[in-house]
Amino acid sequence: MEKQDLSQKFEDAVNLLGYLLIDFIVRGDSNLKIIELYVDNEVGINSDDCSLIAREINNLIETKKLIDSNYRLVVSSPGVDRPLKYLVQYKKHLNRKFELEYIKNNQVMNFSGRLTGIVDDRLFFRDKKNEIEIKFENIKKAKVLISF
Repeated sequence: MEKQDLSQKFEDAVNLLGYLLIDFIVRGDSNLKIIELYVDNEVGINSDDCSLIAREINNLIETKKLIDSNYRLVVSSPGVDRPLKYLVQYKKHLNRKFELEYIKNNQVMNFSGRLTGIVDDRLFFRDKKNEIEIKFENIKKAKVLISF
C-alpha cells in the first residue's frame, strides 16, 4: 500500500479517537518496516494516549492487512522540536516563547515572542516592544522555544 494511502487511513483512525496525526514516517526495509506516528491534541499526549492509539493502529493494520511485512509501530507526541501544524496545538503553549515565520503583505516575515492570546483563528504574540496579531492561515512555520 502506498504511503499516502496509509497516511490517510492512519489519520482517519487517529482523528476518530480525538487526536491529530502530526507526522507519519515509514523507514526500514522489506524485512522490517518501522512506522512512526506523531500525534497530538490541544491538551497534550501521555503514554496512555500513545498506547490507545498504538492498539487501534495495530488492529487496523492487522484486520485490513495494510502492511505485508514485519513492522514495528512507534506512537509518540511530536515533541517541542517539531513545528506546530494545527491551530488547536497552540492552546497548550499560551505564554510560551515562539519563533515564527509568517506572511504579511505577500512577504515572509520573522518574529520571536510570547503567545499571549488566541481568538478564533487569530493568534497574538508579544516581544519586548510590540504585540502582533497573525491569522493562523498566514503562519508558515511556528516553533516553541524552550527556556530554562
